[in-house]
Amino acid sequence: METAHTEIPVDAVVFRQDLYPRLKHNPVLVQRYAQDLSVLPPIELNQDRILIDGWNRWTAHKSEKAETIKVITTHTESDAQLLDLAVERNASHGEQLDRSDKKALSLRMYAATPSDLRKGKKEHLCKLFSVSASTMADWCSDLDTVEREARLKRIYDAWLACDTQEVIAEREGIGRKTVDDYVQGFGGFSGSGIFAKNAAALAVFQDGVDDEGDERWPVPIYNVWSTSKKTNKVSHFGNTEKRWLENLLYSYTDPFDIVVDPFAGGGSTIDVCKKRFRRYLVSDRAPIMARASEIRKHDLLDGPLKPSQWKDVKLVFLDPPYWWQAKGKYSEDPTDLANMSLKDFNAALSGIINGYADKLSCGAHIALIIQPTQWVAPERQFTDHVGDMLKLANKDMLIVDMRFSAPYSTEQYNAQQVNWAKENKRCLVLTREIIVWKVVK
Repeated sequence: METAHTEIPVDAVVFRQDLYPRLKHNPVLVQRYAQDLSVLPPIELNQDRILIDGWNRWTAHKSEKAETIKVITTHTESDAQLLDLAVERNASHGEQLDRSDKKALSLRMYAATPSDLRKGKKEHLCKLFSVSASTMADWCSDLDTVEREARLKRIYDAWLACDTQEVIAEREGIGRKTVDDYVQGFGGFSGSGIFAKNAAALAVFQDGVDDEGDERWPVPIYNVWSTSKKTNKVSHFGNTEKRWLENLLYSYTDPFDIVVDPFAGGGSTIDVCKKRFRRYLVSDRAPIMARASEIRKHDLLDGPLKPSQWKDVKLVFLDPPYWWQAKGKYSEDPTDLANMSLKDFNAALSGIINGYADKLSCGAHIALIIQPTQWVAPERQFTDHVGDMLKLANKDMLIVDMRFSAPYSTEQYNAQQVNWAKENKRCLVLTREIIVWKVVK
């Protein structure tokens, strides 16, 4: 729909190069137009004043420092429609596009077309650019392959993140059956492109080789896991060493099992699970801004975060605040685990453990990593959180599979704290423990 001619300020015109067909401009033509602006026809804009046709005329006005320009407005429904109109206008008048411009524009316009309309779009582009059907097919074939791979990658990533097939199908604008077929392929490492190499990468992991370097990836044999430095790339208060999670994945999960982490922190669980071909369902009470699109917002006090299929969950990884060691670090909310009384903390944390145990299938595991509280506890009293959880875990559903020691380095304490320990004949805590329960109900 067009409106009558009007005049607007020259500077009010919006030029978007991504929506304009002429990739090369003609300064000679601009100069000729500038000699008599009054005889030029109006330029064409859409309702947002984005230029559809008339770049040379508009540039001529700018070169002459004209204050206003005559325009005609055409309403467009989308960027794709605007670009289509711009090409049509160029095809009917003005300087014609060369073959390379036509190919580039064809790909842009084809890419912006929904998949179910692309066959008709190819026919339209053939007429618009005056090229044969075989030429247009050649131009678009590479894009079809690239876009199929991109879609496959998006669906794979969403499936790893435990989005449901229904959600994925709606987001991608495809049928549920198509998504189901893709998912079946993921489990068997079938497909092309990004998936063809997965079988080899999986074999590398299962053999205990680090696929990020030449060194062997250490398979856990003993129950003491010490590290000299953190390997996490994302910094976040309370970050746990990601190699410990890799050890747990190796021992308690298989490829494409689901790992649940409701204390996601900086998101290292996401990174490890992607690398090791595990699906993941991660959440946090207050996801960090940098990963808010990846980490679901969920408060465990409202109940366990629920996956679509509990039977596929083989490991729940719990890395909660270590009670008052994190007091006030995340929030001042009294319902934050780090701000609770010890009694309430124990009740809440054991409730989380038992709540997941009630949902998990027999043979699944729950891993809890936590450090005793000492320095910030009342009167520096040693507070054994693992001992408390062992007492409070539901023994009808859970048995202890293993306890791992994950010690800190001696750099954990400063000189003042060391002097306090000497003066009071007290030992300082350097231990963290990972306790793993097996569901036996």
